[in-house]
Amino acid sequence: MVFRTVATRPLSTLATAVSVLMLASACTSGGTSTSDAATQEPVEPVTFSANVDDQAVDVGVDTVVSVAAQNGQVLNGELTSQDGKDVVAGRVAGDSWVAGERLEPATTYVLRVSASGTDGQDRTLNSTFTTQQLRLDQQTYPSVAPLADETVGVGMPVIVTFDIPIKNRALFERNMRVTSSADVEGSWSWFSDRVVHYRPKEYWPANTKVNVSLKLNGLPAGDGIFGQQDQNVDFTIGRKAVSTVNIAKHTLTLAIDDKKVRTVPVTAGDNGHRTREGTKVIMEKFSSIDMDAATTGVDSEDPDYYNISDVRWAMRVTNSGEFLHAAPWSAGSQGSANVSHGCTGMSTANAGWLYKQSRRGDVVEFTYSPRSLEERNGWTDWNDSWADWTQRSALYREAPEEPAASSSAPA
Repeated sequence: MVFRTVATRPLSTLATAVSVLMLASACTSGGTSTSDAATQEPVEPVTFSANVDDQAVDVGVDTVVSVAAQNGQVLNGELTSQDGKDVVAGRVAGDSWVAGERLEPATTYVLRVSASGTDGQDRTLNSTFTTQQLRLDQQTYPSVAPLADETVGVGMPVIVTFDIPIKNRALFERNMRVTSSADVEGSWSWFSDRVVHYRPKEYWPANTKVNVSLKLNGLPAGDGIFGQQDQNVDFTIGRKAVSTVNIAKHTLTLAIDDKKVRTVPVTAGDNGHRTREGTKVIMEKFSSIDMDAATTGVDSEDPDYYNISDVRWAMRVTNSGEFLHAAPWSAGSQGSANVSHGCTGMSTANAGWLYKQSRRGDVVEFTYSPRSLEERNGWTDWNDSWADWTQRSALYREAPEEPAASSSAPA
């Protein structure tokens, strides 16, 4: 029988090996070691950065307030005047809150923006500031035609008139937007630094809904002038009504939706007071009006002077004083001769009928006169070619870009 000797380790050595094995297993099990945990950086709380400092004064009215959050996500924000009368709309955009409007002058605002931090804690920025003071002569106010909710004719231009001149026309035009329920091509056209019109390439389609949005409040107009107020005007285009005055044949024909409705006899301007040829637009309507030649610059001693009271069913088509109206005193010449001082006269019955069929913005096309309509003598927009019209846009030579008004934040 053969005996083999088996070598043995001391118990102390075996215990040491087991301890090493257990330690190695613990280090590779996917857990975090005590030393790793000790070196992790703490999570920073959310902080804010605003483009207007707390307690700031003389903040420009053209400022678009914004607040960004670091180490967190913006939840909401609000910007109101201290007296609560002015609430500035805004929106969350990425990691910021951005105001959707500019500011009012000489106003103290309260700004509050809340955010949720990556550390799990919510925090709120509270800030106040005061805007610059402006005199009335440092603010330009835009008045708009047509009026809100008015129904007008297919030739009605959108007319914006400023009480103080605009130097930064391109900037203002980028913040003036016209949209409609019908797909039409249109453009602004500046007549001066105070007056700008908008019209489509062709007459407005009948029964179109139109919106005019002017985001001009606080917008710098140049030379220290700022826009005074935003405007938002909705109006409607009615049926298509176009009158044609044939001066040579002494007739007026009304067509509604491109169908001739009636032709009536008229008298136009005599040889010394020719009625102007061109496309005109009804600017005003009066069921009764006193017509005094002195308002057109004719002296009361002039042989051409007249002063007629209670002229019925009068509709203005030029600044210089041309009207469509009832003229019972010229009944014998209506349909056969031109004897007026430039107006288009007709019987009281025919004038009343036409008055009821017509509205502001309807088109009246005058033909067969040797005298042309002067530029800007009334709403002469439709006498311009489309090329000439668009060349007076302040954006005509600028590269095409997305309109600023399509954004919820002002430009």
